[in-house]
Amino acid sequence: MDIIFLHDFKVKTLIGVYPWERKVAQTIQLDLEIGFSNQRASETDHIDDAMNYALIVQAIHDILDRKHFSLLEALAEHIALTIMQEFGSPWVKVSVAKLDIIRGIKKVGICIERGSKSPGSIHEIDKR
Repeated sequence: MDIIFLHDFKVKTLIGVYPWERKVAQTIQLDLEIGFSNQRASETDHIDDAMNYALIVQAIHDILDRKHFSLLEALAEHIALTIMQEFGSPWVKVSVAKLDIIRGIKKVGICIERGSKSPGSIHEIDKR
């Protein structure tokens, strides 16, 4: 299995359980690792055979535009399931953190892994 990654993806969004968090956008940081079979792309050197990073970023922006999340856990889960279902990844690791939300702490957040890294779980990317 190969892993593509998007690190230090920062975006402003409304997230949280407190009333002020539903009115004031906060910067969150996303770090993703996405498993897939990269063999065809490495052989052909053609973008159509690779996972399109820009489409993943757009899908995340769409999620944040469409839905309000109270918990980082729910956002991470939604992103993980979207990547697995829409992009055909057999395994994904998603970290979501709020920045500078607690005095003296740079980041607080959650990291989840979904799917399987086992060789039998790798399949071709069918949606890009």
